Amino acid sequence: MQEMLGPPSKGRMARVSPQHSNRSNLIEGALRCLERLPLERITSRAIAQASGANLASIAYHFGSKDELVTEAAVEGLDRWLRDLARALGELASEAPSARLRRAAQLLTASREGHLGLARNYVMCLAMAQHTPRIRKLLAGGFRRARPNVAALLGLGSDEVAHDAAGLLLAQFHGMLQQLLLDSDLRIDGKRMERAHARLGPLLLARPVRKRNRTRRAKPGREA
Repeated sequence: MQEMLGPPSKGRMARVSPQHSNRSNLIEGALRCLERLPLERITSRAIAQASGANLASIAYHFGSKDELVTEAAVEGLDRWLRDLARALGELASEAPSARLRRAAQLLTASREGHLGLARNYVMCLAMAQHTPRIRKLLAGGFRRARPNVAALLGLGSDEVAHDAAGLLLAQFHGMLQQLLLDSDLRIDGKRMERAHARLGPLLLARPVRKRNRTRRAKPGREA
């Protein structure tokens, strides 16, 4: 262990710098606040109390409270996806369609425990329109999620796979926002499967190409 920490300094055992630990603690404290408080009540003081850190460390590590909250929201969504990936690990040999159905079931089962995070995430999206740093954080979360979702569902690793994952993420986030507005708007289980089946022919249909009706002049004749 000492070799990992480096040599002792000035006759004392060297200790790990608290900076990384404080940063992690702030993320955890912000996540706890995101799950149980509305965004307007997530203050710097509330985060500091939940994380055991001091107020000054928020500006030191993240620049502002809003940037910390956004980073914590993205981390919370990343963890949700990782939990889903672990739960789907036993289906690695199944067809992508089976994994997609199971993923939908797991999302439905776990959604109630993440509604606080989801509500505050929507507020972060609104702030992103006016704050480039927050917009960059959220966009980075989507960039990481696309290849992860593609791998999770066995879609491949090329651009088309990442685009398909982007569409699935759009569905997930869009349905989550509708649910936050009115729980009667939820589409789960068999209803989701029937909706996908109804969309199938539209998604698989190839566009009809218009024939060129301009006739070419036959050789030896004037056009």
